[in-house]
Amino acid sequence: MPAQPLILVVDDDAAVRAALRIFLRSEGYEVELADSPAQALAQLSTCEPAVLLADLNYAADTTSGAEGLALIRQISSQDPGLPIIAMTAWGTVALAVEAMRLGASDFIEKPWDNNRLASMLRTLSQLRLSRQASQRLAAENALLKASASPARPWVSGSPAMQALMLQVQAVAGADVNLLITGENGSGKTQLAQAIHQASARAAGPFISINMGAIPDSLFESEMFGHERGAFTDARQARIGRFELADGGTLFLDEVGNIPLNQQAKLLQVLESGQFERLGAAKARRADVRLIAASNADLTQMVEQGLFRRDLLYRLNSVQLHLPPLRERGEDIQALADLYLARFAERYRRPLRAWSDEARRALALHRWPGNVRELAHCMERVSLLASGEQITAADLGLAPQASSSFDPEAMTLDEAEKLLIATALRRSGGNALQAAQALGLSRSAFYRRLEKHGL
Repeated sequence: MPAQPLILVVDDDAAVRAALRIFLRSEGYEVELADSPAQALAQLSTCEPAVLLADLNYAADTTSGAEGLALIRQISSQDPGLPIIAMTAWGTVALAVEAMRLGASDFIEKPWDNNRLASMLRTLSQLRLSRQASQRLAAENALLKASASPARPWVSGSPAMQALMLQVQAVAGADVNLLITGENGSGKTQLAQAIHQASARAAGPFISINMGAIPDSLFESEMFGHERGAFTDARQARIGRFELADGGTLFLDEVGNIPLNQQAKLLQVLESGQFERLGAAKARRADVRLIAASNADLTQMVEQGLFRRDLLYRLNSVQLHLPPLRERGEDIQALADLYLARFAERYRRPLRAWSDEARRALALHRWPGNVRELAHCMERVSLLASGEQITAADLGLAPQASSSFDPEAMTLDEAEKLLIATALRRSGGNALQAAQALGLSRSAFYRRLEKHGL
């Protein structure tokens, strides 16, 4: 919406359009003009008026109001919240009632009374703006809720994590783009949240988006937003992640999954600081700190022609590597204790002690799914363990050295999980390569990772 409310006037009489333009501008409105229902519908796909002021009679039929009524019916079905004032020089009570029944908010006869028309427009435009503000707030709240990642316990007692935390302390306060590398499930989102909380942007939003889960066709809409009518089913404007993160931090998880043709669009926004909603001509700005993360070797992807070198330079002003859980042996038990306490509280289960065999099983397991796998394991233990102590059997950690593919002894889910874990191990934790090896699309692969806690 422009700073001033926009009124769309539809009338086939040029003198009427000119008179209304002069009057409405004097009242502080922006004005768009259309000389036919068809032109009005075309303009509604590119502008968002506060009120539609539409004549009922046009050249094809100057007395019945049929064309105007058809226009009201169509617009009301497409955008029920748009206030419409029906206008005609052939006013009758029956025509006014029919216009209101089809969705018009009010009715005025020509020649109109300026004061009455001004009062109608003021009331209806304020109502429209109030509804739009409520819808925008609801949309932003829904997007914030969808983007927010639940905080995980943060443990950094191991030497590998202590070295990482020294780097984090040095860069958190600097408003510089960061690239976090590490295997799936190692806690890259959590690290990005910790950096955000330690920065000057802590009071602003932290918006997280998994780039591997966005279809190519929705990239621009998800990242930059869209205007109503920008594409089929775009019935109302939508705010994008960049705009939502204004004043805060935007976290792009698994950035290596951005399709090559979309990387240029992201690079342009990072270089100019400006973006456009899909279907809009007006550029917008957002003050955003960017943190990206990837489990893939982006340098290798650059050499393979899969990732733009100039985009990589924009993303990795500073690069932080988050070690896998198997290299953080000192942290495993502490993380398990924190997760177990959290799930015991959530599910109102008793907090059980660990047996020595269970502690050994935790330490010996390789945790191919890293911290995410550990969290799922503790959730299962909290729900299913029944003895006074947690046993190794309660953990359900199969000996990995002897894991083999035996279809007769496995369920379909078990076989799928083993195949995915094997593909991840062979690809060194690179989800994109593992997906390609299994013949899966990246979005289908990520759905399976979430399903199996990997």
